[in-house]
This record gives sequence, C-alpha cells and structure tokens, in this order.
Amino acid sequence: MFSAFSSMDYRFIRARTPAETAVKRLNGIGEVLSSLDIAAIHTQDDMTRALWTLDTADKCIRMILSEFRTAPAKEQVVREAARLVDLIELARDEISNYRERGRVLS
Repeated sequence: MFSAFSSMDYRFIRARTPAETAVKRLNGIGEVLSSLDIAAIHTQDDMTRALWTLDTADKCIRMILSEFRTAPAKEQVVREAARLVDLIELARDEISNYRERGRVLS
C-alpha cells in the first residue's frame, strides 16, 4: 500500500457546504488511492494499471477543482487537492523508481 494515503480518516467527514462536499469527494479519491499497493507491481500490466489509477485520480481532482472554483471556502478545497496531487506525484516517482530498480517484469 502506498503509505502516504493511509493516514486519512474518511468515516467522520460530513458535508455541510459545497466546499465540504468537494473535500469529501477528494477524500474518497484518497481512500481509493490508499489501496494502491506498489509492492504488488510485478509486471508491465500491473504498472500500467497503477499509473492509470493515478492518472484517473488526478483527472478527478482537477474536475472537482473546476466545479468548486467559485464556491465559498475554496481554499480548503484547493489545499486538499494540492495535497492529493503531491501524493500522486510521489506515488508516480515511487513507481518509476521501482521500474528503474528492475522489479517490473515485461
């Protein structure tokens, strides 16, 4: 599991405002990403799936940002989105390093 996503607590988030709804959606993306197991990447197909998951999450984050761009308290949304995008980049780097160390089979 990519550990950067595992410290989030998703169960107690209740949306009261549009910004909270956006943050809740972003947290849901983080929850999905927390199940990404980089150590389980053994083949090129595994790597492709992991990268596809990261790319899809990144696109979803950008959609949420655009949807809530004008909402009050958008700073909270932007902060959470930026944090997730940073974690996605870390995961991509980790996957690239994994490949460079020769742990992925063709």
